[in-house]
Parts: sequence; structure tokens; C-alpha cells
Amino acid sequence: MSGQSVIANTWKTKVEHFIMQHSVQNFIVFLIVLNAALLGLETNPQITQTYGAILTWFDHVILGIFTLEIVLLIGVRGWAFFKDPWCIFDFIVVGIALVPATEALSVLRSLRVLRVLRLINKVESMRKVVGGLLHSLPGLGSVFSLILIIFYVSGVITTNEFGREFPEFFGDLGNSFFTLFQVMTLESWSDSIARPVMEKFPYAWTFFVLFILIATFIIVNLFIAVIVDSLNAHTKEEDDANGIKSPAEIEIIALKKEIIELKELIHAKL
Repeated sequence: MSGQSVIANTWKTKVEHFIMQHSVQNFIVFLIVLNAALLGLETNPQITQTYGAILTWFDHVILGIFTLEIVLLIGVRGWAFFKDPWCIFDFIVVGIALVPATEALSVLRSLRVLRVLRLINKVESMRKVVGGLLHSLPGLGSVFSLILIIFYVSGVITTNEFGREFPEFFGDLGNSFFTLFQVMTLESWSDSIARPVMEKFPYAWTFFVLFILIATFIIVNLFIAVIVDSLNAHTKEEDDANGIKSPAEIEIIALKKEIIELKELIHAKL
């Protein structure tokens, strides 16, 4: 039994090493991009009518390779495969394409394009960005709560003040929220919303200017700041876990080493 166990472990190690080779992973990335391009071609009726059978054949072959990769990794890693969130993501994305696309589940045919999202797992830079975004969710939640408060206060004010004269914009809270969102995105806010309101309420410009300053410039920049800070923190955590030092840290270590050597030299002369 021990001999069989050693042989099985050796086989698993070789299989996983083969799958994780850069050449194999680059080939998988190529297939993901090719599959995405083929799915895009299928949206053209003329191309589908002429080359539909070929496109379907390529799609099935690529799906078979993706499925084989997932099956081999599950066989090699066992339950440890499902402890990795990225592996679970790949399993779901590939598994969706294996479900028969009946009339009740016809939407699954369109969801085949989700396979292109596997690039996130295969390309390390993309994986770091997504990891940083997920890492920033708690901070983004606080910023989102802040903007909800601002929208609610502004929505109540605009509904009470402008709702009677401009019911299409501020007739109720729902309309007010949508209008304020349009103002926040700066989409035709001046000519379509602010100036017509100012014809009835000359001092309404103060509200719109303040709202844009707070919601558009401050809050949106807060979103960006939280994401950037989280990306930097997440990257540093990964570098620390992998033992990777930043250029500044390397320079500090070298400087400390020089100081120690200098102290030893001074003590030796004394």
C-alpha cells in the first residue's frame, strides 16, 4: 500500500507540474481568448450561417480541453481544489457550459461567454487587481453608505422643493434619486436639469453646485482613493508572503548593512 501511495503521489505531482507549466498555461490563455473571439463571431448571423458547424466544433473542442484541465486538477488536488476560490470560479464558469441549454435554460448558452473571465485567474496581473478590489470592499462599503446618506438627504430636499414644479425630475424620491444620479455623472445636468429648475428657483444653483462638489468630486475620488490604497496594501501583503522586497526596502536593508559595517570598522580602529 505504501508503494502504491508513493506511486500515486508521484503521478499527481507530475500531472500538476505539467498542467502548471508556463507553456501549458499560456496555451490555456490562448484558448480562452480564441474561445471568446469565436463566441463573438457567433453573434453575426451571416458568419453563423456559413461557418456555424465549424464554430460549434471548435467550441466543443475548447470546452473539452477546459473540462479536462478541471478534472485533472480535481483528481490531483482532491478536496483541496475546492478550497481555492479561483479554482471554484473556474469550476463554475466551465460547468455552466456543460449544462444542456434547453428552452428553460436557454440563457446558459449566452453565459458561455463567461469563460473569458478565466483570464482573470490565468493572468497574474489581473488576479492581483481583482484581489485588490475584493480587498477594498469593506472600505468601499463605508463610502457607499456615505453616498447613500447624501443621496437620501438631497432626494428629500429636491422632492420637497422642486417636486411640484418639476414632477418628471423630482416628483417622488425615486425620480429624485435618478435625477441626482444623472447630475452626479454630469450627464446633461446643466441644460436639461439645472437651468430649467433655475428659471423657477433662481437660487437652485447653490444646491446643484454643492451636490456636484460633494457627490462627484469628493465621493468619487474617495472611491478611487480606497481602491488604490487597497491595491497597494494587497500587493504588499502578497510580496511579504512571497518574500519579495520593494526597491525602497532593499535600499534600507543595504543602508543598514553599510552602517553596521561602518560601526564595526570604527570599533576595530579604536
